[in-house]
Amino acid sequence: MLRLITDLDGPIMDVSERYYQVYQLCLRETRYPDQVVTELSKAEFWELKRAHTPEKDIALKSGLDEEQAHEFTKIRKRTVHTQPYFQYDTLVPGALDALAKVQQAGIDLVVMTMRRVQELDYAVNQYNLGEFLPENRRYYLSNDYVKTRDIEDKPLLMARALAELPPAVNTWMVGDTEADITAARKHGIKMIAVESGIRDRTQLELYQPDLIIKDLITTVDMILSEETKV
Repeated sequence: MLRLITDLDGPIMDVSERYYQVYQLCLRETRYPDQVVTELSKAEFWELKRAHTPEKDIALKSGLDEEQAHEFTKIRKRTVHTQPYFQYDTLVPGALDALAKVQQAGIDLVVMTMRRVQELDYAVNQYNLGEFLPENRRYYLSNDYVKTRDIEDKPLLMARALAELPPAVNTWMVGDTEADITAARKHGIKMIAVESGIRDRTQLELYQPDLIIKDLITTVDMILSEETKV
């Protein structure tokens, strides 16, 4: 059996608008009355996020002072993974076609995400992803899970999945962050990093995935081509 483990955000969901909306909120909440700030465009903001720029530095680049930047970071942390901001997420172009191809090819599809239950359920219901992602193939965090860092939490999630899932002859992992790459490498799984998410190629290369590919649909086409040759 061939298995594909994929992250949700990055390969399937585009979270850039949600993150930008929260950035704008944080700026509004922390600026002083009549203070002149430099609100970054969405393109500027997302470029910084993809370069793994710390939230504090984004705040400072926007014209906030040190104290404001600290408050900006706190507001962002408690807001970015809450309602009503999930509604700003959209599908990555081609993602649904990719999932359909995986299903049609009979590949065992697993989603592995740092989203909590309520975040994952929202996306699944909003975009009818349940037909591709049965509940016994969803690995996520509980609503009360106390996060440390994704780069530490995701390998734990991977270990749980590998212990519970039936054996596979060949397994591929697709993700868009250092946490995905670390989880795959720690467990000896072939790792494809996609450029459609929250890290740019330079950041992805630092963690040495097996391949870096544009997006999920291109990745699926590549995997199906490779498996046909075997």
